[in-house]
Formats: sequence, structure tokens, C-alpha cells
Amino acid sequence: MIIGVGIDVVDIARFHETLERTPALLERLFTPEERGLGIASLAARFATKEALAKALGAPVGLHWTDARVVTNDDGKPSLEIGGSVQARANDLGVDSFHVSMSHDAGIASAIVIAEG
Repeated sequence: MIIGVGIDVVDIARFHETLERTPALLERLFTPEERGLGIASLAARFATKEALAKALGAPVGLHWTDARVVTNDDGKPSLEIGGSVQARANDLGVDSFHVSMSHDAGIASAIVIAEG
């Protein structure tokens, strides 16, 4: 059963400018494993985390680093969650997420489906 759906779009250049203007955001938004990626991949991961929050009802108190976007050897993305994100997923009865993300033509996008 689908519990929630979230979608988000990020302008990569604007996201890059924001990170340059506020470098502390990198640590607030991304796990250590994510921080070394290129700007387009970071923007896609940020879009994924925004879509995840929307799929969970956008509650106050989610910590960005309690969700990590990982890809398998074929490039398929998935989410590893813990802490505040795991607690919210448990409250809603979510037991899996479906993730799709992309970046092209200066835009990063993502969709997350929460299923339980």
C-alpha cells in the first residue's frame, strides 16, 4: 500500500551558489559518504531527501543526515535511513521506499514513494 509520494526539483546552479555562499550546509544536508560527490549528484540527492520528507508528510524535526542516498553497482538509487527519518517511517508504517532521481539540463529531480 502506498503511504506517501514526494517529488522535488532542484536548479543545480542555484544549489551550487547556495552551497558556496553557506558552506556549513554541506555538513547539515549530507552524510560524509555523500559529501565527496559532484554538484549535480549532490543536487539530485538533495531533491531525493526533499521528496522523502514530502512522502513522509513533511514533519518538523527530520534531520537531513538521517537519510542517505546510495546506489548499487547498476546505478539504482535507494535510501538508507535512521534516527528521525526511521522514527517517522515507523510511525506511518512505512517498510520500503522506491526512489528515482535524475539530473540533466541544469535540473536535478527525484521522486520517492513510501510503501507499507
